[in-house]
Amino acid sequence: MDVSESTALRPYLQSGEGLLWWGRPAQGFMLTPRDLLLVPFSLVWGGFAIAWETTVLIGDERPIFFVLWGVPFVIAGLYIMAGRFFHDAWKRSRMVYGVTGRRALILRGDKLTAIDLTPATQVRLSGGRDGARGTIAFGTDPSFPFMKWGVAHNTAGWTPSDAGTEFLRIEHAERVFNLIQSTRAKAAS
Repeated sequence: MDVSESTALRPYLQSGEGLLWWGRPAQGFMLTPRDLLLVPFSLVWGGFAIAWETTVLIGDERPIFFVLWGVPFVIAGLYIMAGRFFHDAWKRSRMVYGVTGRRALILRGDKLTAIDLTPATQVRLSGGRDGARGTIAFGTDPSFPFMKWGVAHNTAGWTPSDAGTEFLRIEHAERVFNLIQSTRAKAAS
C-alpha cells in the first residue's frame, strides 16, 4: 500500500486512534451489476439522440429549435454511454479507505465518511474469498437490488440510501472483513 494513502487519512484520526488497515478501491474501468440494465438503456438513449440530431442537421430545413432540442439529449447520451465510466474511475482514484480500532473511514477527495464499528453496525462481505477482491458494505441491506441505486426503505418511509458506505472491490477483502469483525467484537466487550 502506498504511504500517501495512510497519510491522507491521518488528519481525520481522533485522539488515540491509529490505522489498522488502509487501501483503495479497484482502479480503472469497472462494470457493476447495474450495468446489465444501464448499458442497453444507454445505447438506446444515445443512439436515438444521435440519430435525431444527425437527421436534423443533414436535413434541408434546420429549424433552430430542433437543432438545439437534441443537444442536451446527445450530451446526456454520451455521458451515460461512456462518460460515466471515466467519471467513476476518476472518483475512485480519489478514494482512500481505512480501519481504526473504532471506525471505518471512507475519504472521497476532501469528504470523509466515518462509520462507528459497534456491534450494532451491519457489515456484509461480497466476494473477496481467498485473497481476491471483494466489497465490504456497511449499513442497512436493501430489500431488493434496485434500492442500492439511490433509495433504501425503512419503517419511516423512503429515504436516501447509505449507498457509497462501502469498501468497493478492495484487495484481500476477507482479511479486512475479519479485522472489522474482530474490532466490532472488542467494542462489544
